[in-house]
Amino acid sequence: MAQEKLSFEQFLEAVDISQRAFIHDVHNYLTDNGCKEKVEEKKSGFFASYKHVKSKRAIVNFLFRKKGLIVRIYGENADKYLDFLNTLPGEMVQSIEGASICKQLVYGTCSPKCRGYDVTIKGNRFQRCRYGAFQFVVSNENNPYIKLFVENEVNERNAVQA
Repeated sequence: MAQEKLSFEQFLEAVDISQRAFIHDVHNYLTDNGCKEKVEEKKSGFFASYKHVKSKRAIVNFLFRKKGLIVRIYGENADKYLDFLNTLPGEMVQSIEGASICKQLVYGTCSPKCRGYDVTIKGNRFQRCRYGAFQFVVSNENNPYIKLFVENEVNERNAVQA
């Protein structure tokens, strides 16, 4: 049996009411700037993924975890906006610090196609896996930084593809 196609509106209904305007804002920004969304249902709840159409690679995921709604940003161009990364609040930097190391960068033992992130933030070097490095709780404190992070990545991808 084919899985029913889910809409962004269905995903948005599952989001805490206090975060809906922010999620809708990020959704509009992404779709207005060359990204296509896909909504699925996973064990932990709805999962919204955004793919940058020109680069054909994922750029943002929203997923539900025990902590609440999480955003995963694929910051493939993070080395180009280090000034911004140095403005991240402590909670977001701690999240990066707590992420798994990139086994490909550190040990050369992961898939050669897998590329993690090697960035220095506030004087600390992080070599982190692309799947957890930039994964943050959606919260009123983090939201302005999440939006700026997404904007930085979209701008860099659009510049590369121009």
